[in-house]
Amino acid sequence: MNDIASEHSAIDLNNPDYYFNRELSLLQFNLRVLEQAMDDNHPLMERLNFLLIFSSNMDEFFEIRVAGLRNKLETGTGQPGPDGMLPAELLREIGRITHEAVDRQYHILNNILLPALREEGVDFLRREDWTEAQAEWVKKYFREQVYPVLTPIALDPSHPFPRLVNKSLNFIVPLDGKDAFGRSTGLAIVPAPRSLPRLIRIPDEISGDGDDNFIFLSSMIHAHVSDLFPGMKATGCYQFRVTRNADLEVDEEAEDLASALKGQLLSRRYGDEVRLEVADNCPRHLMHYLLEQFELGEDDLYEVNGPVNLARMFTSVDRPRLHYPPFTPKVHPTVKKSESIFDAIDQEDLLLHHPFQSFQPVISLLAEAARDPKVLAIKQTLYRTGTKSEILDHLETAARNGKEVTAIVELRARFDEESNIEGARRLQEAGAIVVYGVVGYKTHAKMLLVVRRDGDGIKRYVHLGTGNYHTKTTKLYTDYGLMTSDKSIGQDVHKIFQELTGMGKAARLKQLKHSPFTLHPSLVEWIEFETVEAQAGRPARIIAKFNSLTEEKIIQALYRASQAGVQIDLIVRGICCLKPGIAGLSDNIRVRSIVGRFLEHTRIYHFHHAGEDLLYCSSADWMDRNLFNRVETCFPINHPALKSQMLEEGLQYYLRDNSRAWLLQPDGSYQRAQPAEGEERFMAQQTLLDTLG
Repeated sequence: MNDIASEHSAIDLNNPDYYFNRELSLLQFNLRVLEQAMDDNHPLMERLNFLLIFSSNMDEFFEIRVAGLRNKLETGTGQPGPDGMLPAELLREIGRITHEAVDRQYHILNNILLPALREEGVDFLRREDWTEAQAEWVKKYFREQVYPVLTPIALDPSHPFPRLVNKSLNFIVPLDGKDAFGRSTGLAIVPAPRSLPRLIRIPDEISGDGDDNFIFLSSMIHAHVSDLFPGMKATGCYQFRVTRNADLEVDEEAEDLASALKGQLLSRRYGDEVRLEVADNCPRHLMHYLLEQFELGEDDLYEVNGPVNLARMFTSVDRPRLHYPPFTPKVHPTVKKSESIFDAIDQEDLLLHHPFQSFQPVISLLAEAARDPKVLAIKQTLYRTGTKSEILDHLETAARNGKEVTAIVELRARFDEESNIEGARRLQEAGAIVVYGVVGYKTHAKMLLVVRRDGDGIKRYVHLGTGNYHTKTTKLYTDYGLMTSDKSIGQDVHKIFQELTGMGKAARLKQLKHSPFTLHPSLVEWIEFETVEAQAGRPARIIAKFNSLTEEKIIQALYRASQAGVQIDLIVRGICCLKPGIAGLSDNIRVRSIVGRFLEHTRIYHFHHAGEDLLYCSSADWMDRNLFNRVETCFPINHPALKSQMLEEGLQYYLRDNSRAWLLQPDGSYQRAQPAEGEERFMAQQTLLDTLG
């Protein structure tokens, strides 16, 4: 054993060759999403949606990740991560990969999906394919619905190049002739207002063929752009879109964080430019003109064969065979047969697996608590709730009914800041106590606590989850939630709320682990325990499922565990900086990613722990930000039946998946899992739909 330990200690775990770059790993996830558009096991409209999700993901990648790298490069503040890559090298590699990916995206759209949809009676019509009746309808629609809200901007000394909103659809239009004032500027910009739909369905009576026919707003504007410049001739009309830095810089020490953040939201629309997308039929001199206006280089230019704003192409057609079959999540059986949600939780701990099981018990807990005279207080963290939220409705009602309602609202949840500010305002007006968390730490924990009279004392009812209190995403993301009246768990949650609203030393918790205090050291300790067990020749096993793995000390602990012989399976949806399968280092580690109908979002940690089978759920990924810069919770699954259920449904199903899984290779590529010869296809999500849904 000493010889083996000596051999392993000779390996330098700080070697950059043992780490994948975070940004490139995130890009690999986006590429796996794109490949879903090629998978004919998905219904056709869902394949199109995956293509559009790829666009949306890439928008955010440029707005946040690329923008951050460019800023580091310009300010000279970029330090290499564990992988050793500097911003300049990384930006070049990102540019190479993304240009290839975008070309592939539009190839899939134009040559595979659109023709296949056309055969199914769903057609996105090009101008040259319009019938005479369709062209007349378009002309009328343009004059009545589009023309009145367009604002063409001629470019001349008194009309400089306009400041264009982030990701907005625009057109550059070369002109011939002179206008009413005798001006001949030669160029104009036409922004497309965001109030206008990007896709317009042609009425059935105009199509006349029973098909679902759609026309792009860009095609309408192109066809009638000369109408915007009376007496002049538009000699071209070319779409373009600029992507800007959308990361917000907010003074954490501001006296009023909500006001400070609200003031920064406008800057997201007009941040520094990071990418230019232009229709590929645009003349080169106009492309270069736009690049000059935005102070971008040739590498920042993306020429696209189709709409530049694919993310807004989402649509639906009433053709069931082109969509996933609908399903209704089942209500937990104990809840279903109980008159009160409090009675159900008193009977047993409730483990909810979304979206396969309904989120309604959580809504019911709030709804009952809001009107139950025995309920004294409700405390809840709110990270993302959405603009129309039953959660907020019930919290408002509870506050107006005289309950002590405390909401920890995380205003800095990226891209949800505005709705969270509005939600905080609503709760404050209803009389709730609203707290914005802790300066310097995002509150990402998912906790709900209801304090209720129970005889001469009180009883705490708790919901802890891996996902947000957002009723829409509970139908789209896989997540776990635990509802319990366990005394020690209730006390732990109460202490964490006290931390968030008051001041004092870190709470001493009995059952929960939490960031930024005990979660990271606990994870390292649990991994090291398995390492010691393996070195002693005893069974050792780790299975973990989360969204991303970047934290260097945890990766190194996993490497040491692998060297000792611990069998490790990681189910990592997105970023993974650990390299599996390296001889002598990580040959006992396997990494897989599941990409399917639902977005994988559960965080589950399992350690054999000398036969105790420690099993935890958490709001935290194994990332630096979650473990050191956020408030996160990690809660145990203690009940033997629930533990067995989660091990099978939450982990083993995903390890068996041979159809939706992608296996990470030592070189950073992902290989699609395939059933072995004679083996039946197994899809974790579909199996859960069949058994739970």
